[in-house]
Amino acid sequence: MRLHAKLVATLPAIALLAACGAEPDADTIDDGDLAADNEEAEIDREALPIADFADLQLGPKIVGPQGEEVVSRLTNETGAFADMTSYVACPADMDECDPATAPAGTIYTYVHIVYPGEDNDPTTGSGDGVDASNVETTEAFRMTMASHGFNGTAGFSAGEAAAALGAIGQIVISCHEDGIAWTVEEGDGGDQWEQGEPLTFFWQSTLPPSGPANAYEVFANYTAASGEGPYPAISSSERNVCAAPPSTQPSTDS
Repeated sequence: MRLHAKLVATLPAIALLAACGAEPDADTIDDGDLAADNEEAEIDREALPIADFADLQLGPKIVGPQGEEVVSRLTNETGAFADMTSYVACPADMDECDPATAPAGTIYTYVHIVYPGEDNDPTTGSGDGVDASNVETTEAFRMTMASHGFNGTAGFSAGEAAAALGAIGQIVISCHEDGIAWTVEEGDGGDQWEQGEPLTFFWQSTLPPSGPANAYEVFANYTAASGEGPYPAISSSERNVCAAPPSTQPSTDS
């Protein structure tokens, strides 16, 4: 079932009025800021519909080699920047989530709970112990591989996003290199998604997972950190909304 609740916070009217004021002097425009603004505008133009995780009705989870949940660290060469707990669930009307016996047309919901600054070590994670990394801002959670079987339904927990970003910030979902990206836009003076603020993301696929893959990353403290999560097998017969459809142009070969 497609969910189309658009969860976008509106900027204050004063910000809109300011946009209509005098143009800034060309000499005062920062090229970096301009590039960031252009990138944000491009993401907004390509935004996908957003669903709230709270509105989903999920059934049993797939039990894989690691159990019902896959727990991983999102890291790079300098250390751990987040931890992630993932699982894949079947629809609520199913008693068991076993891809081997699931009926044709089953929709699988991939869920990823991301905790910036944690690393799945009880002695170092955010909370009781020392932080694994001091994450002051997390700008995006995204896939680094194609979202095979993606049916166009994706979202996040609106309640968790509001707690982390306040009333101004928003999360925009778009396609990123045949995968999915959840990009944080904190707005003018808005809160950052930072240390120890879990956010739940999800996407739906017509394909079950084939196993864990290093297919997910966060962009935290202006650097990328990646890790494993459940990932579907490649399929040429199942559509991926984020992938370009096969060319329908006739061949020019003689």
